[in-house]
Amino acid sequence: MEFPPYLATMPMHAITEIHGEPGLLERFRLEIRAFDPAARERLGAALDLAAELHRDDRRVREPYLNHLLRVAIRMMHHYQVRDVDVIVAGLLHDAVEDHPGELAGTGVADPTAAALAMLAARFGPRVARLVAAVTNPEYDPDRDRNAQYREHVAASLDREPWARVIKVSDFTDNGVGVVYTIGPKVARSAAKYRPLVPVFRDLISRPDTPLSAPVKRHIFAQLDLAEERFSAILDQPN
Repeated sequence: MEFPPYLATMPMHAITEIHGEPGLLERFRLEIRAFDPAARERLGAALDLAAELHRDDRRVREPYLNHLLRVAIRMMHHYQVRDVDVIVAGLLHDAVEDHPGELAGTGVADPTAAALAMLAARFGPRVARLVAAVTNPEYDPDRDRNAQYREHVAASLDREPWARVIKVSDFTDNGVGVVYTIGPKVARSAAKYRPLVPVFRDLISRPDTPLSAPVKRHIFAQLDLAEERFSAILDQPN
């Protein structure tokens, strides 16, 4: 498949709309050229595992792998992340939450713990710890699910500065990208994610968040854009 020479500078949702999953895969390959062979091998293995686990998953109108690719590419290109563990964890950030049984195998008492152990064995304990930090727990059915989600995000990311980087890339894809969603999910997503904007502003502004000042300014601008889009969706006059 032919791709334009400017693929490396295209916005990711433009790549998604025009070139689909093959375009995002090519963009991922362009980004990882900056890494050494051993790092590229690890990143390729993580991508292969993510593709296998999410092979039948859809995200509204697209393969779920597109979301995972955008999260990883955003960290490499816009956040200038060169920590391979973090990018691997970004590719696999939904693996344990969505497919614990496939990772853990059959006959285990705690599939989530077993799935994290498998990731630790394959990619190292730090990757497993980062994935655990962005994996949603079981929620209390008697409490508001969105409120529990916000509490979990604030608590888990407080302890894991690098997990903040993964989660804010995930949030950007979901929040800024809410305008690429269709149907009732648009308002549901905006209501879910809007209260997280100040949470992420606080987390990203902290001195221990391992990003440069220009990258943090970029993220704050993306949070502003997300808030603008949430307002357009939720604050329309009756």
